[in-house]
Amino acid sequence: MDVFDVTSKSDFNHLCLNIFEKQYQTIQVYKNFVDALRIKPEDIDHFSKIPFLPISFFKTHEIIKNKSSADVIFSSSGTTGTQTSRHFVEDVKFYEKSYLKGFNLYYGNITNYCVLALLPNYLEREGSSLIYMVEDLIKKSNHVESGFFLYEHQELFQKLNQLKKNKQKTILIGVTYALLDFIESYPINFPELVVMETGGMKGKRKEMIREELHQTLCEGFGISKIHSEYGMTELLSQAYSKGDGIFETPPWMKVLIRDTNDPLTLLETEKTGGINVIDLANENSCSFIATQDLGKLNDDGTFEVLGRFDDSDIRGCNLMVG
Repeated sequence: MDVFDVTSKSDFNHLCLNIFEKQYQTIQVYKNFVDALRIKPEDIDHFSKIPFLPISFFKTHEIIKNKSSADVIFSSSGTTGTQTSRHFVEDVKFYEKSYLKGFNLYYGNITNYCVLALLPNYLEREGSSLIYMVEDLIKKSNHVESGFFLYEHQELFQKLNQLKKNKQKTILIGVTYALLDFIESYPINFPELVVMETGGMKGKRKEMIREELHQTLCEGFGISKIHSEYGMTELLSQAYSKGDGIFETPPWMKVLIRDTNDPLTLLETEKTGGINVIDLANENSCSFIATQDLGKLNDDGTFEVLGRFDDSDIRGCNLMVG
């Protein structure tokens, strides 16, 4: 079964177990990690028992199937002197299929939209998986006005006003600090606009709590809700929020919450802990990742992101340093 054809819990569990078995056999660093935990693969009969690889391993190891070569290598942004994550993607077409299907699921056909992007810090470096995705969405939108903006805020303001006048469905995807910079000089009232923030001040501004941030952005764009995208270099799928920081995952992706003091223990809903992600689109690297984000799972399967671990708070991830 194709990972994008998941329609039931049993489908999902079946695929998880198959992919886990393959990744245990073919990704040496993951095998070493599972073995170090003294977990026997044959004892795993449900996805909740699968070990999640700490995301920091993407900084120190090449996580890709044995003897495979990468079609593309995505890398994370990092401050000077820090090690960045690298995601070795064997087949970039798999990534394209994943983000396009995910977008269609939540927003419908991309050709209905004009796609604008305000992602200066991502554009100014190489290897961003977000830029790869947005560039492709811009191209696939097939709209003459779709495109990237660096710091041309006046031009963006004029374009948004024109699109509003033309009643064109529009999505503005932006990094948080750049959206704030824009509305400080060019507040606009465009109630139909979808503003999708990709998170992060990237050291450019003081961090704000989500409620305050979203209220400021809503007022600045004249909209009622701020949408958000939850993705990362190490994943090939995205979760989306259409407001209030409540994220939904596509059927081939799932979020679980782990105990911050005991990373092998999963928590019930409504409890805060570390976010574990299952991304079945990561079939050729690792589909089971323990992130450094804090969050909680809601009873209906949606989740919220509540912050990040301080490095000193990451426990139980140092079984295999080096």
